[in-house]
Amino acid sequence: MSSSVFFIAEAGVNHNGSLALARQLVDVAAEAGADAVKFQTFKAENLVTASARKAQYQIDNTQEDGGQLAMLRKLELAHEDHEALLAHCRDRGIAFMSTGFDSESLAMLGAMNMPAVKIPSGDITCGPLLLQASRLRQKLIVSTGMSTLGDIEQALAVIAFGLTRKGTPSSRAELEDAYSSREGRQALREYVTLLHCVTQYPAPPSSVNLRAMDTMRDAFGLPVGYSDHTLGLEVSIAAVARGATVIEKHFTLDRNMPGPDHAASLEPGALKELVRSIRAVEQALGSSVKAPAPEELGNRRVARRSIVASHAISAGEALSLDKLTSKRPGEGISPMDIWFLGDRIARRNFDADDLITP
Repeated sequence: MSSSVFFIAEAGVNHNGSLALARQLVDVAAEAGADAVKFQTFKAENLVTASARKAQYQIDNTQEDGGQLAMLRKLELAHEDHEALLAHCRDRGIAFMSTGFDSESLAMLGAMNMPAVKIPSGDITCGPLLLQASRLRQKLIVSTGMSTLGDIEQALAVIAFGLTRKGTPSSRAELEDAYSSREGRQALREYVTLLHCVTQYPAPPSSVNLRAMDTMRDAFGLPVGYSDHTLGLEVSIAAVARGATVIEKHFTLDRNMPGPDHAASLEPGALKELVRSIRAVEQALGSSVKAPAPEELGNRRVARRSIVASHAISAGEALSLDKLTSKRPGEGISPMDIWFLGDRIARRNFDADDLITP
């Protein structure tokens, strides 16, 4: 990942199980200027039981009740589809990413040279998947929707164990030891970025609590980003202004398409505008140094003032305050020194509005 804000255009399952639509989503993300386009990879039978019900937002967005299994089966992409998408991403100059939701899918994705492996919010408590992901020894982006700081700490302990130890943990104490060790902390700093997230589609702005990014950064000493499920662009832009290093945002070809995530996603024009706005904010953040910008220097002479004669002054007179004022341009003595000229004598005649010179 680059040193600038890494923008992930989250296609997710908005391809509706169609490789042709998935290709179009790659095109949209590339044209928007995203760094990566990300999908979701799973075998439905490996992810949910037959009795697993849909979340309320999935019911609302699909306009049908029922279970997750039938819904997810329609949204799977085959292994060869992933290879085709990887090749298409290379052709379009955008990184391919996908979230692996089960062991088989994660193993397949680990061999695809992605810029990072994404841990979804729902799996932050899935120890075996966290351990498997850490053993890939690739950059990890860990989403923290629905989580407490304690949940995040436990997940990081498993990741630290996977990065620094062999085998499987025999006790929680062993996980805690890996997490608190110097090598464990160093490994986490090298590999892990945390994403603040609110797992609701769409998420109301009042639920976002962007300041939680600061809390996570301070608590864990790791880079943070934001996975945005709100409608619109504003919250992602604000997250960049607060120091997000990664932004992830769902997008679709058409918000009116059937499926669980389309309604909470950006359409192509809005996605492009979001990337443009983030790049502008990123430039505007600049450095922490407070100093005149090069572009300001010419205006300083125009906008600032100098000490001038308030009325005619004859050579030999004292430069007392009653004879001085300050006006533009700022090409002479600064008005910050006006109190210190009283003991000086005018060396020449000054007309009203003449710049006072030493």
